[in-house]
Amino acid sequence: MPLIPEEPQIHESAQGPRATPASGRTASTPRPVPGPRPAAPSRPGRPGPPRPAPPVQRTARDAAPTAKPGPSGPSATAPQIQLIPASVEGALDAAEEAVDLLLDSGRAPGDVLVITTGEPHPWAAHELSFGEASYWAQHDAGDDVFYTDAGIAHRAGARPVVVVAVNGGAESVAASALSAAHAKAGALLIVCGDPQWINSVLGAGV
Repeated sequence: MPLIPEEPQIHESAQGPRATPASGRTASTPRPVPGPRPAAPSRPGRPGPPRPAPPVQRTARDAAPTAKPGPSGPSATAPQIQLIPASVEGALDAAEEAVDLLLDSGRAPGDVLVITTGEPHPWAAHELSFGEASYWAQHDAGDDVFYTDAGIAHRAGARPVVVVAVNGGAESVAASALSAAHAKAGALLIVCGDPQWINSVLGAGV
């Protein structure tokens, strides 16, 4: 009698079904785990590179056209030109008035260079009487308006404003003086003389 109850109490049948669902659970759990793991890194990786790429290209494209027509090119090569009608006899006085207006408007004296095509300015003639060394030393100091004539204007350096007084001299000399003044003027070129002749020289020689 004691053997009968012991046989049905064998736990092998109980362990069998427990092991099978356990094994099934463990088998089912690893299957969904690797699925989302590779999918997760792939998602952030795909939108990552295309996002920074287009803005960089757009900014470069937008910056390129704006920089090309920028003021650096035209401003450096083409200063503003102002023509003051004046006769040969009155060109020097017109240039003096232009300089006074520039200084009154706040322009620094060292920013102005005056070139004469005929007789030199009285200041230049006076300073040259003391020798070229002291004359050009004042030019190099750059703290005052500097006056020179077309014959030696090529030695003068560039300045923001150049004023040319067409007060005589050979047309070839005056034309070369205008070309030199146009190249030396950084922001403004003021020419006092015959507007028609000045326009013909500036249009052909510059």
